[in-house]
Amino acid sequence: MSIYVPTYINRVISVWMRHRKCYFKNLLANGFPPFLEPLFFLAAIGIGLGKHIDDIMGIKYSKYVASGLLASTAMFTATFELTYGTFIRMHYEKIYYAMLCTPVGVAEAFLGEILWAGTKGFMFSSAVLITITMFGLVDSFWALLTPFVGFVAGSIYGAMALIVTSYVKDINNFNFYITGCCTPMFFLSGIVLPVDELPGILKKIAVFIPLTNCVNLMRALIIGKFDQGLVFDVAWIAVCLPVLVIVSICCIRKRLII
Repeated sequence: MSIYVPTYINRVISVWMRHRKCYFKNLLANGFPPFLEPLFFLAAIGIGLGKHIDDIMGIKYSKYVASGLLASTAMFTATFELTYGTFIRMHYEKIYYAMLCTPVGVAEAFLGEILWAGTKGFMFSSAVLITITMFGLVDSFWALLTPFVGFVAGSIYGAMALIVTSYVKDINNFNFYITGCCTPMFFLSGIVLPVDELPGILKKIAVFIPLTNCVNLMRALIIGKFDQGLVFDVAWIAVCLPVLVIVSICCIRKRLII
């Protein structure tokens, strides 16, 4: 009698489907608060403060901020999912140890995790896109591609969060990463002010923050204006994503073995 063994892709998808099923059981509680936060920021900073600020890069300040919030929403939702969420599944619920008793291996389990983080980036950037479209802050049909950039941003920051999770021993220590890394990246990535106006050393650092590259791509898609600088953004993202995914799986593998 032959034994059916799921393919590698099926094993990854099965992990993704597990997270999707659990998430949608409490969709309102899971999805509503993260969706509101960027809207409050847009209302207070983009629209409120924007009345007192001249146009930036030839566009209204509210539109400038709104286009960046799509990327930051993907970053934060993926970060929280693969820090606190993964830690709880690993340390308290022992979900991954149960998965490893099936044909699912470490690589498939956490590729599924990163795929789910990317999916949440896609969903939340789509939700923010719909909202800013209702505010009249979208100029181009190219904006329909921004959720796919949100997927990439979610995957990148999901992988980064997984690396952090592989070293954290106490759930409260995630505050250091959120406050010390994610928040500075938010302010340095060109969401609230142009990267070109940052001091010298910060400007050089900001160029290589993946969130900056995602913000540049999303802003170009929102306003429908493209320049040669986007080639670097695409190239850097194409380098960061596979490297971070590979490193994150190697790190979390060691954590599970330990």
